[in-house]
Amino acid sequence: MTTRLTVAQALVRFLAAQYTERDGVRQRLISATWGIFGHGNVAGLGQALVEYGDEMPFHQGRNEQSMVHAAVGYARQSNRLSTHAVTTSIGPGATNLVTGAALATVNRLPVLLLPGDIFATRVADPVLQQLEVPYAGDISVNDCLRPVSKYFDRVTRPEALIPAALQAMRVLTDPVETGAVTLALPQDVQAEAHDWPEEFFAERTWVVRRPGADPTELAEAVQAIRTAQRPLVIAGGGVHHSRAEEALAEFASATGIPVASTQAGKGSLRHDHPQDVGGVGHTGTATANELARQADLVIGVGTRYTDFTTASGTLFAADGVRFLNLNIAPYDGHKLAGAPLVADARSGLQELTGALRLHDHRVTGAYVDEYTLDKERWEQRVDACYEADEPDIRPTQPQVLGALDALVDESDVVINAAGSLPGDLHKLWRARSRDQYHLEYGYSCMGYEIPAAIGVKMAAPDRNVWALVGDGTYLMMPTEIVTAVQEGIAIKLLLIQNHGYASIGGLSETVGGERFGTAYRYQSDDGTYTGAPLPVDLAANVASLGMRVLRAKTVRDLRAALEEARAADTPTCVYVETETADTVSGAPPAQAWWDVPVAETATRPSAVKARELYERHVSTRRRHL
Repeated sequence: MTTRLTVAQALVRFLAAQYTERDGVRQRLISATWGIFGHGNVAGLGQALVEYGDEMPFHQGRNEQSMVHAAVGYARQSNRLSTHAVTTSIGPGATNLVTGAALATVNRLPVLLLPGDIFATRVADPVLQQLEVPYAGDISVNDCLRPVSKYFDRVTRPEALIPAALQAMRVLTDPVETGAVTLALPQDVQAEAHDWPEEFFAERTWVVRRPGADPTELAEAVQAIRTAQRPLVIAGGGVHHSRAEEALAEFASATGIPVASTQAGKGSLRHDHPQDVGGVGHTGTATANELARQADLVIGVGTRYTDFTTASGTLFAADGVRFLNLNIAPYDGHKLAGAPLVADARSGLQELTGALRLHDHRVTGAYVDEYTLDKERWEQRVDACYEADEPDIRPTQPQVLGALDALVDESDVVINAAGSLPGDLHKLWRARSRDQYHLEYGYSCMGYEIPAAIGVKMAAPDRNVWALVGDGTYLMMPTEIVTAVQEGIAIKLLLIQNHGYASIGGLSETVGGERFGTAYRYQSDDGTYTGAPLPVDLAANVASLGMRVLRAKTVRDLRAALEEARAADTPTCVYVETETADTVSGAPPAQAWWDVPVAETATRPSAVKARELYERHVSTRRRHL
């Protein structure tokens, strides 16, 4: 039996019949499609989505990159078991996908990209927006998506859709390989009819595996833990992807081993769990980083060991320190010359806990007392940052976070990606649930927060979802506010005005750049941006896009506005102005180094001093072999 459909119609019907299953729970793999239409997809996928709108929900976007961010936010909140597709026209619509695709792939989050492409038949050549490549006729701008996709195919014939679509689903559902998947669809092929076997449209369930550990690797891991005096767990995003939080809590409670977290892993333990010692690395806590410096065994669970986590190779400083890496991806399991324990995070932790209980293994009471006391001291520093003795003055950024921290409960989700906020949040935020803390810091992409909040709210409609955004990030990509208003998606936007690129301004100062080009000010006579602040009213801009805005001038105003916004059932923004960019934070300084190379030769004193400090830090770097 066959059915005659266009390629686009066949693809929509196929996607509507794909499911995932893990731990006995089954759900749609592609639960909706985002799109902006142009000549590359309007007559193909656009018509197909009209034809089969009862099978495939559709969402209208304003920017192609932000549509990917919304899909990624949805996928992360859905534990990578469900995601969205994104369709665009050819040309700039397609190339706008590249940043979102890179973000998805870096963070190992599934999203299906369906950009339109040039004519496969070449009958109309060049078409509008086509890139002509004199040395190769089969290249289009969509090839930009190859290096940022985990799977890429260009469907140049109807028959090619079947293997391409099946391979795309395989990659999207593979916990090792997942990321952005791209099926480039020439616009003539999208509209071409073909006789499709009915089996192509049958429901398929893709089982997401939970592989256990190899017995030899498990035995070696148990021995490494039993012989360690100062072990430390580094919990990464893989803990959340696996839903291994309870298994980690059981492992930590049974062994007494402290748990530090990366940006992606924060919330793996609740902030008040006895073994939770906070964020680790450049933006981490003093407690976690001191433990890392003295650890003789670092147990990475679902972490990629980025430079922020390792303090650019300077953090794990103890002589003879070893690494044990529990990771479902062998590539990450072998990092830092570690002993790999290749397994699903939940399965591996459960096996480790069971084996260690057989030996009644637990770290010494003195070690537990040490990190418990250090954690108490750090919490006192957090309290001091959050405290606002004078409620009628303009808040600092940590006081803004403190006001939100005092209001939310475990059902709220806090989303951020870039600027000075990630550092403050990693150090200070008290995560109350496994998925409250949603930081996209693998790619740290400005503009992620608002569309991602929409995706998260779609996946968790009963949760309060907060997008925390600075003025620099807001100006990058505010457009999906219109989408939230249009679809009645009641996200909460906390917009912090600090008059510039605060994070990079601070970094610039430390590396000898003297905050050049980082403040939002008029140009002075010398060509630098050191004049008066710009008269930009971001709150008015938010309101012009249809979102309700609550302005807060003081700490007292802020508390009231946040409470009102949290209770709102429509998209609502709280706008607050903090101190200027050069005094934005007030949080404790970095507790570990980050390598940003400094000019080797310079005449300006700030750069000379920065280079001297840089060389001192570089001298402490080590390679773990």
